[in-house]
Amino acid sequence: MSRYWSSLVHDLTPYTPGEQPKIDQLIKLNTNENPYGPSPLVTRAIKRANSEALRKYPDPNASKLKSAIADYYSRFSITSSQVFVGNSSDEVLAHTFRGLLKKDKPLLFPDITYSFYPVYCGLFEIDYQTVALREDYSIGINDFTPDNGGIIFANPNAPTGLALTISQIESLAKIHPDSVIVVDEAYIDFAQGEIRTAIELVNQYSNVLVTQTLSKSRNLAGLRVGLAVGSAELIEGLERIKNSFHPYALDSLAIEGASAAFEDHSYFDECRNKVISTRERFLADLSKLGFESLESSTNFVFTSHPSHNAKTLFEGLRKKNIIVRYFDKPRLDQHLRISIGTDEEMTLCKQVLAELVKQ
Repeated sequence: MSRYWSSLVHDLTPYTPGEQPKIDQLIKLNTNENPYGPSPLVTRAIKRANSEALRKYPDPNASKLKSAIADYYSRFSITSSQVFVGNSSDEVLAHTFRGLLKKDKPLLFPDITYSFYPVYCGLFEIDYQTVALREDYSIGINDFTPDNGGIIFANPNAPTGLALTISQIESLAKIHPDSVIVVDEAYIDFAQGEIRTAIELVNQYSNVLVTQTLSKSRNLAGLRVGLAVGSAELIEGLERIKNSFHPYALDSLAIEGASAAFEDHSYFDECRNKVISTRERFLADLSKLGFESLESSTNFVFTSHPSHNAKTLFEGLRKKNIIVRYFDKPRLDQHLRISIGTDEEMTLCKQVLAELVKQ
């Protein structure tokens, strides 16, 4: 505590990110990073941009990147005016909280979801109410009944990995036409079947905003680029916030690298499919060991063992230099969230878990 802090700083409870330990021969399965490197097109684009031109300010509108994103989602008739970009999806979410979700009525979000949401509410002094997940950890659309100033949820949700279908999200948009519905899609590219991006709804429902990140499926956690897609009205609100705070949000290297990531479709599909295949094999391996896992639409699994304490398993893995995520919170404290790494990393994780559950 400091006498120089404002009263707001005294009252904040900051977000706690997954640890980044410096351990030799570490198998890092705790922060949902992609196990594969970025596209070769990305690294070449960044090398080209790393030039004398860096003495100049970047394009404040990041027009090249917005066009690349609009082109990628052209099947939904998205235009550049419907795209917003920022330094990570967390910054995009921060602008969203401040510009679209700070209302007289409370913001609604699930009680178990991305833990940055209540942090932003504290920072921006937004009143909120949580909506309890159901017993099976799913989000109940009909449970979002209170009058509200907006709704936000991660889809697929974190740390559970479960997801809502497009029809369910559409129902929520219809039920609350005067509320902004923010669908936080950090993991959507690892979903299959009926679980797909809500970007297909934004031209039909002007109250739907979709946020995404390049940190997961685009293999670029270190570049810090995020985006939002929505109606031009919602995007203009975000632009007004950004240009009142930090007009040159994305640097030149990030603009070029992120643009290239959206242009390399084949590399994206290759890495995504490898992660999904590894995830399904790992889930099958866990089941053989007696673990009970939720169905995953993400690049991680949420799992527990009926006969073994999750914290003990977490500590046992750590002793073998395998780091996973453990949440010491009600309803979560008997589960582990395990990021999907390479086939080799997941085989080693399985082997250590097999030894631990035999003890």
